[in-house]
Amino acid sequence: MGVFTYSDESTSVIPPPRLFKALVLEADTLIPKIAPQSVKSAEIVEGDGGVGTIKKISFGEGSHYSYVKHRIDGLDKDNFVYSYTLVEGDALSDKVEKISYEIKLVASADGGSVIKSTSNYHTKGDVEIKEEDVKAGKEKATGLFKLIENYLVANPDAYN
Repeated sequence: MGVFTYSDESTSVIPPPRLFKALVLEADTLIPKIAPQSVKSAEIVEGDGGVGTIKKISFGEGSHYSYVKHRIDGLDKDNFVYSYTLVEGDALSDKVEKISYEIKLVASADGGSVIKSTSNYHTKGDVEIKEEDVKAGKEKATGLFKLIENYLVANPDAYN
């Protein structure tokens, strides 16, 4: 088994506390509401929403995939750090055993956020992951993130 790591950094005009609340803590209700074509539903399958919880995300008709399950590995509400591992679903191919993610939000000088993300793709056997394959998935995630950010800009009283 090999591990391919991909790190990325982006910015947002939304401050970390508000962005973390929408992007992590309330994402299960917000994303299906603003992007039902991407995410149909999100539900807790096991646990209480904290570390160790298993969530099932069912994708909308516009997606190539039907569902994934992920396990919450870390949730630091004070420092705006969230980590989880994709453990089941058709987004995991015969090449990938699991994918671990960490997202960290840091306050930027302009009052917004710097979003630091790291993805670790744990492959099966000697399979190699190509960076362009990862970037294609990241582009979809960035599109969803922009929908959330635009929603927060358009609704300044939401998720405060």
